[in-house]
Amino acid sequence: MSNKPKVLVTCRWPSAVEKRLVENYDVTMCDARVPISQSGFREAFSRFDAILPTVTDKITDEAFQLSNPTTKIVGNFGVGYSHINTDAAKAANIMVTNTPDVLSDCTADLTLTLMLMAARRAGEGERELRQGQWRGWQPTHLLGTRMTGKTLGIIGFGRIGQEVAKRAHYGFGMKVVFYNRSAINPEITIKTNAMQVSSVDELLKRSDFVSLHCPGGDGNKHMIGREQLELMKNDAFLINTARGEVIDEPALVDALKSNKIAGAGLDVFDGEPNISKEFFDCENAVLLPHLGSATRETREAMGFRVLDNLSDFFAGREPKDRVA
Repeated sequence: MSNKPKVLVTCRWPSAVEKRLVENYDVTMCDARVPISQSGFREAFSRFDAILPTVTDKITDEAFQLSNPTTKIVGNFGVGYSHINTDAAKAANIMVTNTPDVLSDCTADLTLTLMLMAARRAGEGERELRQGQWRGWQPTHLLGTRMTGKTLGIIGFGRIGQEVAKRAHYGFGMKVVFYNRSAINPEITIKTNAMQVSSVDELLKRSDFVSLHCPGGDGNKHMIGREQLELMKNDAFLINTARGEVIDEPALVDALKSNKIAGAGLDVFDGEPNISKEFFDCENAVLLPHLGSATRETREAMGFRVLDNLSDFFAGREPKDRVA
């Protein structure tokens, strides 16, 4: 019988990370195609020393309803953790960690990808080509919007938001305004000449592109709804690489179909992987399947960050990425 801590991994990870994981732990890998139910997580909490979920694993209060759990740490594979009821975890004396820092660059890169695709109608153009409908170059064919020199509004000016500002300012000469609940040190904002505004409403009115980088969870649920979309310019674009629940999706669909806003670029969705089919009827929406951190380098770094937290925990040290 192994004396290694027993660890449950809810889906497969990059092979380099899995190799190190199995060297140090007694690992059980799950099939990600079959989501773990709340009763399944509750049963797992009674068997495993650590559980390693991802953003697709909803772990609610129901899962933590047991006495004397064997699990003492939940090592989340990802920076966002709104899918885990951290209050219930604390009550059950289970620590929660995440993986910040390592995915900021790639998520910022994808944000600019969505901005460019939406502004230049790249998705529409590719679909036209693949369907054999292109009839050649024309002066008015698929006219988009230039990004250079426009105003970018960033909601949430943490690590990812700051990286987006850097790319937008230095790469496209964009003016950057941002909303953040707490004041940001001028030593940070001066790097991109970014200006902090006092409200989301003010940001929406001023911006040609609005990019969301705020946490998910109940506190920010439907932060962007009908009223907020009405404040946006008719030729503005909404970009979301944060969490799906931040946007009221039916309201966004209506705004896209009525051309209240020019377009949207979405990498995350409320209730994913289930996506409202209404979005498929919106030619002015660019839709990606949660690819923000989807590079080999970043996904490996995320996995190794989880392992660093586990190593600290089982060695009796405080994990540096503890969130609960």
